[in-house]
Amino acid sequence: MTRIPLIRVTAMPSDTNPYGGVFGGWLMGQMGLACGSFASRHSRGKAILVAADGVKFPGAMAVGDELSVYVELLKQGRTSLKLKAEAVARERDGDDEKLVAEGEFTFVALDTNDKPRAIAGQEHGNG
Repeated sequence: MTRIPLIRVTAMPSDTNPYGGVFGGWLMGQMGLACGSFASRHSRGKAILVAADGVKFPGAMAVGDELSVYVELLKQGRTSLKLKAEAVARERDGDDEKLVAEGEFTFVALDTNDKPRAIAGQEHGNG
């Protein structure tokens, strides 16, 4: 099965840390954006990040590398979603890919008053 990334972006010089490598905070931000997109679409409305757990950076990427972020649903509660994000870098001028970051992101679905709301199909159960 072919995975389709929720975000695909090229790392630019402005995305680096003081040592010239791609900043881990930028990677986390891209992962959060991808998970947020997934959470909003899956819950059919506003969903906000409430926790990021087990974030790891097993590899490094260079400026010019293309980042793809893949998201999968780990667990759905009544009002919340736990998602796994994997950030994979592909070298700019080739096909080699490597995992550069991964972690779990928890989102809560909110109503128009910014109160937790049931996710469609989850009106009953734990949240």
